[in-house]
Amino acid sequence: MLMERISIDQYFLKIAMVVAERSTCLRHHVGAIAVFDKQILATGYNGAPSGFKDCLGLGCLRDQQNILSGTKQEICRAVHAEQNIVAQSSLHAVDMRDGTIYCTHTPCIICAKLLVQTRIKRFVTYGDYPDNRFFDIFREAGISFDKVAMPSMTISVLP
Repeated sequence: MLMERISIDQYFLKIAMVVAERSTCLRHHVGAIAVFDKQILATGYNGAPSGFKDCLGLGCLRDQQNILSGTKQEICRAVHAEQNIVAQSSLHAVDMRDGTIYCTHTPCIICAKLLVQTRIKRFVTYGDYPDNRFFDIFREAGISFDKVAMPSMTISVLP
């Protein structure tokens, strides 16, 4: 029996799903990877800044204050997955220019503006974050946006 090979977008989104497993957020597990020329440049997931206590131990501030998802992002302990990619790239002198971001969710408006500054060319996702204001930012910046089917959660390998 022949197995069908997954597309490159499905491949990188599946990796982003695994990255999301490191999230310390109680609301959304978001994973993202920056890619250039089919090479992973950086990864990021949403969670408290390094060395800080996180929601797994302290509980969710947003839940405690009944804040709707996609609003008032500043009332949150977490650094977004896309923000962590930019931070990791900066720490390691990695240029994301002309690259692609593969992310489990669409970006919030703040992350969209930050990604514009990195000069990425493409953003690929399968999921939605409840803040669609990124569309206009990406359109104006010339960042192509692709929403594809969620990758299978099954790992298919031959024994």
